[in-house]
Amino acid sequence: MLLVMQKGTTEDQVRAVVAAVEKKGYTARPIPGGDRVSIGILYNKGSVDAGHFLGLDGVKEVIPVTKPYKLVSREFRQENTQVKIGDAVFGNGTMPVIAGPCAVESQKQVLAIAASVKKAGATLFRGGAFKPRTSPYSFQGLGKKGLEYLARVREETGLPVVTEVMDTETFDLVEACVDVIQIGTRNMQNFSLLRRAGQSKKPVILKRGMSAMLEEWLMAAEYIMEEGNTNVILCERGVRTFVRHSRNTLDLSVVPAVKKESHLPVIVDPSHAAGVRDQVVWLAYASAALGVDGLMIEVHNHPEEALSDGAQSLYPDQFAQVMEKMRAIRTIIEAS
Repeated sequence: MLLVMQKGTTEDQVRAVVAAVEKKGYTARPIPGGDRVSIGILYNKGSVDAGHFLGLDGVKEVIPVTKPYKLVSREFRQENTQVKIGDAVFGNGTMPVIAGPCAVESQKQVLAIAASVKKAGATLFRGGAFKPRTSPYSFQGLGKKGLEYLARVREETGLPVVTEVMDTETFDLVEACVDVIQIGTRNMQNFSLLRRAGQSKKPVILKRGMSAMLEEWLMAAEYIMEEGNTNVILCERGVRTFVRHSRNTLDLSVVPAVKKESHLPVIVDPSHAAGVRDQVVWLAYASAALGVDGLMIEVHNHPEEALSDGAQSLYPDQFAQVMEKMRAIRTIIEAS
């Protein structure tokens, strides 16, 4: 249930309503909005007596929440959540782009790629320090050394850095070194990891599981928000289907579905969806036309030598052209 407060409600009134909710044995979660505060009621077993709260000072209306996910629901918050990271804002109608190699391979490599993607217009840099690979014999990442290289990227270019965290054991280490924490597709339902991410002060990018339904994805985000972290960005990266012409199938239809169900920003990763360089380009264009809240695109200066996912990585010059066309596409869509 959601208690919507009147405009101009004081902090004392909000505290009084929170106390009244908790006195009933529920958990109260204040949710700041555009011009008013709402208070979510959580952990209620069965129905809640709306009449009890309608009479409280400052309460404007009581709205039942019918979805199994509460905090991520559009019923809980009508306004789009905006997640600000450096100069980028996800969820305000702009289209920030996160770019960089699949894996951090050397300091020289990441600095060179970071300089090129920043020049092309990317506002965040991505790179994997710890790599969850299908085969135990594949490159697993540089670990702590990779995090140090990412920190150097931030120092040299000013770009905030994004990397994936694989487990709770290395979470503190990753959290201390990067600006944004990514939870990958294989960990979307790693609930202990989700709860730890919810306790972090860093924004979290939550990738959709490779076979996850929309509700499962949003429930995973609920785990993070329930722990207190409201800076969550959802990322569609393709789902597993029967096709062989691409690595996965990019489900662009899920973007408007997410926007209808949730206030959280949603971005698209066309690189992992396609797995093939030329497909990445066209899927990026389609994502821009759809009005996504951002993109994550893999770029490598020597993809033929990449230790991970070189086939889906764009060349720097190619990425610059894609950025230019995506901006043009977005301009046309916004003008229509």
